[in-house]
Amino acid sequence: MTEQVARFVAQANAAQFPPDALDKARKVIADTFAVILAGANSEVSEPLARYLDLDGPAGTGGAPILGTARRAPPEAAALVNGTFGHALDFDDVLSMMPAHPSAIIVAALIADLAAHPLDGAAFVEAYVVGVEAGARIAQGITVGHYQRGFHGTGTLGTFSAVTALAKAWRLDEARTRIAIGIAASMASGVRRNFGTMTKPLHTGLAARNALAAVRLAASGFEAAEDVLETRAGFYAAYGVKESDPQVAIDALASDAWVVSDPGIALKKFACCYASHRAMDAVLRLREQLGASADDVARLTCRMPPGGMLVLTYPRPVTGLQGKFSLHYPLAAGLLDGRYTLGTFTDEAVNRPAIAALYDRIDAREDESCRDLGDPAYESRSSGSRGWVTVELELRDGRRAALRVDKAPGHPSRELSWQDIEAKFTDCAASARLSADVAERAFAQLRELERCPDIAALVDTLRP
Repeated sequence: MTEQVARFVAQANAAQFPPDALDKARKVIADTFAVILAGANSEVSEPLARYLDLDGPAGTGGAPILGTARRAPPEAAALVNGTFGHALDFDDVLSMMPAHPSAIIVAALIADLAAHPLDGAAFVEAYVVGVEAGARIAQGITVGHYQRGFHGTGTLGTFSAVTALAKAWRLDEARTRIAIGIAASMASGVRRNFGTMTKPLHTGLAARNALAAVRLAASGFEAAEDVLETRAGFYAAYGVKESDPQVAIDALASDAWVVSDPGIALKKFACCYASHRAMDAVLRLREQLGASADDVARLTCRMPPGGMLVLTYPRPVTGLQGKFSLHYPLAAGLLDGRYTLGTFTDEAVNRPAIAALYDRIDAREDESCRDLGDPAYESRSSGSRGWVTVELELRDGRRAALRVDKAPGHPSRELSWQDIEAKFTDCAASARLSADVAERAFAQLRELERCPDIAALVDTLRP
């Protein structure tokens, strides 16, 4: 399997991509740069700045930290930019992993552009190849890996970034196998840290580790060349009984490309994807009934079995916990009628008006939301299995209910370029970039394969 992954990476190229792959990849990449910028103004920013200062004041050399005036050595920059990318839980979702691979790939690819310059076409090609390789490794190990407690973003996402870097740097098959072998001993991240700063740190660590693995491999370091499939290898240590290397091998040999099918979901709301269908329903029902929070007698939300696996904070006390709550965003949707970056701050979560709504919310898993006709139900992530139903009952007796099968931003409800531009503009403003700079940067990202120098584009994304 390790040999087949390395061969795929070496041989794959943009000419093989489906016709829609480039546009879909550009959308996700633009979205990813947006959320990295927004992360620079999040809770993780100050402690990460202090962490960088432990090695002395930031100098003028090194790689840029997006959304800031700072620079850092490449591996440190990969860690910080990667952590920024997942800090708000506003980045992409690849449910088949399940993980958020794009911030890892982008942070790794932009970390060492001085030594390894890239134009836009090479950047997009490497991105698509990295998504494909990481997703197929995930497909073979199965969702059982996630259910054991691993955070696939930190574990499986590492391989996405390693293979993207190997493609971008034109490593041969032998060195790519070594890089994968090194990375297998670095893959890390457990779900218990959801709702804390360490969840987005998984993304930063994955980006840093991927860069370190590829640099070590390119420098002549050695590792096991069969690390994914062998006894005591990655699948054996991290997988489950159903994990099967042949599934990954066969998927890599197919004509399908993950970026096109099943596609990557982009987030409309800055929180855990598992709650997005319910949040979408609340906003739509509130508008349909012309209701305010004071009008609501009861909100009933029914989730599919397993749909609340990671929504573990029924009454959160921090913004980070609020991102992994179902009750809080339901209450916030009723109260505010919209979701913004400010929805998930400590102050917003602790509003008395929010606490007053909790007793009127009944949210739980229900067998009636299970899709009995879906043979892959148990292998799906929390946010993509079954469906969600929400009912609002008002004090005047009126009521309405809505079933939501797919969240906004799901590939079947794809965000438009206008949606992504609005998100990019908001995220850039939170990082204190001027409107003119943001507009010019977004225009380049929208036609990324025509960009002659990724380093020049990245350097503009700093106040």
